[in-house]
Order: sequence, then structure tokens, then C-alpha cells
Amino acid sequence: MEGGGVEIVSRRMVKPDYQTSSLPREPETIHLTPWDLRRVTVDYIQKGVVLPKPQAGAHAVEHLASSFARAVGRFYPLAGRFTVATAATADDGPSSLQPSLTISLLCSDDGAEFVHAVAPGVTVADITGPLHVIPRVVWSFFPLSGMLGEDAVVDPSRPLLAAQVTELADGLVVAMSLNHGAADGTTFWDLFNAWSDISRSGGAANGDISTVPPPPNRWFLDGCTVPIPLPFARVEDIARRFEYPPVQECSLRFSSESVKKLKAKANAEMATGTATISSLQAVLAHLWRAVCRARGLAPDQETTCALPVGCRTRVKGMPQGYLGNAVTRVAGRSTVGEILGHGRLGWAAWLLNQAVASVDEASVKDELAAWAANPSFKYLSEYGRFPPAAMVVTGSPRFDVYGNDFGWGRPVAVRSGAGNKVDGMVTVYEGGGGTGSMELEVCLAPDALARLVADEELMDALVGGLTY
Repeated sequence: MEGGGVEIVSRRMVKPDYQTSSLPREPETIHLTPWDLRRVTVDYIQKGVVLPKPQAGAHAVEHLASSFARAVGRFYPLAGRFTVATAATADDGPSSLQPSLTISLLCSDDGAEFVHAVAPGVTVADITGPLHVIPRVVWSFFPLSGMLGEDAVVDPSRPLLAAQVTELADGLVVAMSLNHGAADGTTFWDLFNAWSDISRSGGAANGDISTVPPPPNRWFLDGCTVPIPLPFARVEDIARRFEYPPVQECSLRFSSESVKKLKAKANAEMATGTATISSLQAVLAHLWRAVCRARGLAPDQETTCALPVGCRTRVKGMPQGYLGNAVTRVAGRSTVGEILGHGRLGWAAWLLNQAVASVDEASVKDELAAWAANPSFKYLSEYGRFPPAAMVVTGSPRFDVYGNDFGWGRPVAVRSGAGNKVDGMVTVYEGGGGTGSMELEVCLAPDALARLVADEELMDALVGGLTY
């Protein structure tokens, strides 16, 4: 089952189904922000849910295709294509012209890809049960694998968005892949939620579902040059491909009670009276410590834990449902000895707390201005991997994952594709065990992962068992 057993039945390009004349039909151009542009060098976002098997005769695949078209109609910029314009800009004066290019998103309604696949030899239990590793066949449930965001810039025929419905022996996997240069995880799950909402409604009119169509306009700093010129002669010069070192994945499920205990312990250890450590910060600190142990890092080694910070609520003027990227990244850092010191869950969590607290509107604007003045594209590191003592977090427990009932039952699991699977990557999801629970998908080198899942201190905080 290592990637085999999945057969593609059909591929088609799905045009956005607007269901109303109120949305624009003429092509329009959306220029990309620094948040967007710096992510064209990374893999597509790939997430999906495992669902129960629909009732016989439900025609689920066609129903999902039509409801996907309706959802894309509400997020129509993602059915467009990237466009590139080249020019020459003055560097030190009129006589020193330098090559430059700009990247924009043309809302052309070219469509999103829809893939129908079957895997009759794979069961729901095969990919959600107590396995030592998440089987590699899961990666085959996601479209556009192996693509960087830049690929859709170089070749404008490549879609920014794709969905794949894979029929298992006793269930379905509904998955999406989204170009990270076009939008972030918040937009990804807003679209996924709209798709399930429309599917569950059984064909009701757009006004009858809860998701509000997001405005298409991007947010720029006052005075920012739009579109932003990039100091490259060719798009191909922006990104570099790397052969990622092998990793294995496990999914750690923290019950709501376990999360409460970790949060209480972290706050009790760091009772400063000036900061409240969040549930997520406590859980990540617990994992950070375990990863340091699993990797066998030296006490004087510096270790970091980087995590995303959403900017939609930190910047005035951004609409609630902003479509695009609006995320910055901060990191807690210390020595391994300090992180693993006795009673140091609170210390590690406090480092994360302070890193997040440092993000405000002024710091966000400074970061965007600095990037626009000197664009740089760095993915992971010069060698295609994180530093050996780094843990990098993505995702959020606030995203609605387990509410994605497409009409025949709630998801039984969440899974991700091959994109961005690097040693040290941790993806956070809401838990399937009720309010307050969390799931963490962890990618590590195989030897380190084996030690991680044997770590007693980590395991003691888990209730209800592990899914590897």
C-alpha cells in the first residue's frame, strides 16, 4: 500500500458556477501582496477529510463535482491563473536599468481541476487506524502533488486549485490542493467549508448557506508600489527545487481534558501575572520538548519552534473573510538544556507566548515594507530542509475540519498530502474528539519519529490512543 492501489478514473476542469449575475464575469486582475509573493516558492497546500461511505445510488462524485463548482463560484479568483509581466527598473539611476517582473492573478474563470479516483483495496481503517506510520498511499489522494506555487507562474495553464474525490472500499477521501501564492490556510478552509455546506444543502441557492463570498481585493500598505516589482529576469530564477530527506508521519490526538491539564501546568509554572499561556502554546511546548528528546540534541544546541500568526485581526482595514495570504511567522528559541530543564513546560510555552505577543499592526507593516523594498525567496533553507533543531508549525485548531459533513456524515479523520513534508514540520488541526481537543500531525526523520512515539512523557499526555 506504499502509494499504490489508486487509479485515476477521470479529470476535468470545473468552471466556477456563479448561480447569480451579481458576481463579475469579466476578467479582472488582482495584484499579489508580499504575503502572497513570498509563498510562490513553496508546495501547494494539501488537506482533506476521510468520510463514511455514501448510501448506494447517491451519485456522490457527480454531486461533489457540481457543489465544488458552486463553491468555486464564491471564491472565483482561485479559478483564475497567474500572469507575469516583465520590465526594466532603474536601480541606482536612469542609466542602470535592472530586469524585473511582476506576478498577478487574472480572474479568468479558466477553472479548477476536479479528479475522480478509486482505491478499492484501501479501507478507512487502513489510513486512520493505529498504524506505525501514516501509509504513503495517502499522498495519492491529493491532486497537483510535487508542484511548487512557481510552477503555475511559469506555466499559466496550470490551475491554482484542484480537488480529488477518491472512493475507498468503505468510504471517501475528499481533498483539495491550493497554490499557496494565491491564498493561505484560512482561505483554504473557508472554501472547503463552503463546499461541504453547499453539498450538504442538497442544491439550495447560494443565499441559503452560511458562507459569505469573500471580497476579492488584496490589502496593501499605503504607498506600496503595486504591482510589486521583483528583481528577476525570469520566473524560473525565483525558486529552487530540493530533494527532501525522507520523513515519516504520525498524528497525535490530544483530548480536551489533556489539553486543559497541559495549559494549567504551563500557566502554573510561569505564573508571571502578565501573560496567559494558551492551550495551543502549552500543547506545542509539550511536543517541542519531546521532539528535542527524540532527536537526541545536545544541551547547548539552540532550538527553535516557529509558528504562524494570523494578521486578519491585527491589521485595520482587512475584511473578515479576506481572500489571500495574511500570515506572519514568529519563533520561540532557547537552548535544548533550557527547554528540557526540570519543570520547563511553562518556560517553553512562555517563549511561544512572548513570540506571538510581539506581533502587532506596527510590526506587521514594518515586515511588509521591508520585504517589498528587498524581495527575497527562501524556502526552508539552502539545503531544502529546516535546521536540525527546528520545529515549524502550520495550521490552526480554529479551522473547521470536522464540521465538513458533505451530506452523509462527519469526517472520521483529517489527512494531508505530500506537500511541504519536511523533517520538523508540525500541522495543527482541531481534534475530532469534541470542543477543545487537538490533533498534531508530526513529520520527523524515521529514527527520530520512532523515539518520539516511544516517549513516555509525551504519551502520558495523550488520551484515547495514538494514530501513527
